[in-house]
This record gives sequence, structure tokens and C-alpha cells, in this order.
Amino acid sequence: MQIYRFVYFLFPFLITNFTAKIHFVLNTKRIVITGGPGTGKTSVIDALKENDFYCYDEIIRAMTLAATKNTNPEVHISNPIDFVSDPKQFNTDLINGRVANFNAAELLVRDFCFFDRGIPDVLAYMDFFNQTYDTFFTDACSNHKYDMVFLLPPWKAIYKSDSERFESFEQAQQIHEHLVKTYQKFGYTIIEVPFDSINERRNFILNSIIK
Repeated sequence: MQIYRFVYFLFPFLITNFTAKIHFVLNTKRIVITGGPGTGKTSVIDALKENDFYCYDEIIRAMTLAATKNTNPEVHISNPIDFVSDPKQFNTDLINGRVANFNAAELLVRDFCFFDRGIPDVLAYMDFFNQTYDTFFTDACSNHKYDMVFLLPPWKAIYKSDSERFESFEQAQQIHEHLVKTYQKFGYTIIEVPFDSINERRNFILNSIIK
């Protein structure tokens, strides 16, 4: 009988302690890797994946392919944010996708995870294309804060266009400035990743995290 009383009184403590430990384990740091088009960030993300780090892919590439699927590709000379029939809806879908990824990280049992672009990127690109946005967009940025932000600067030596990248290098430089301005507006300290090999850039990011 005594043992049952002991368990009865101890049970709430055990549950509270167990829940606290679970919360601690699931407190995964969210880390953004961003940059203008053609900066090499996706290659760095791939290198992190090869080392078994959890990474959320850039969702706009799939959205770009869907937006251009049934249209003459010669018409598309810019980012899909600029040429889709309903840019606001496109941006809404994009930001909702990034918020969903942000929230999904809550369930990861890892010290940290990476995101190929973050929620503020949407606003930076909208600014670049002179598109207006309301509090739905700014609130999404304010209410979903990442733990660290790494920015890859424009690098002309490796820049090239492809079927999903429409910007010139000069436009990529302008986008870079918008990214800096937008992330700083939401209170982030940006860590710039230096020019180097893919592995060295990956190592720079990892070393910066564990300092």
C-alpha cells in the first residue's frame, strides 16, 4: 500500500520533469541560409545534407516550375513573383509554405536544422519588385523568428542563369541589398558567409553555430 502512495505523490513530479526534458530535446534551433540568386547557397545546403544535417528545401523552385509549366518559357524573363497572374496569392502561398516548414521544425529531435531561405525573403523579393504587402506578411516575419541567419553574398565568378533563375547578376546584387535590409528590419544579426569552396563554406557555418 505504501508503494502505491509513494507513486501517487511522485507521479506529478515525474510527468512534469519528463515534459520539461521533452521540451528541451525538441528545442531545435532554426537556422536560415539565404542570399540572392546564384550565390551557391543551395550547394552549401546539399553539402550539409550529405553530412546528415536536416534541411528544409527552397520551396519556390517547385512553385516556379508549376507557374511556367504550361506557358512559353521565352515569356519569362524574371522571377515568378513578377510574372504570375496573381502575385499576391503566389506570395501568400509561398509565405504559408515557409511558415509550415518553420512550425514543422518544432517536432524535430535535433540540436539545429537549416532552411534554404526564410520567411523574410518573401518580403525582400516583394520590395525588389515594388510589390505592396500588408500586416499578414510582416506579422508572419515578426511571429516566426529564426535563431541564426547566414547570408551568401553575390559572387560573379559562379553566377549563372537557368530554367528557374531569371535574374541578371546586377539584379542579384540588388536582391542581396533587399535581403540585408529586410532581415535587419526584423532585428536579425546577419552572418555573411565568405567566398570559398562549398566544403569550406559549410564548415564556416557549422563553426559559427557551435562557437
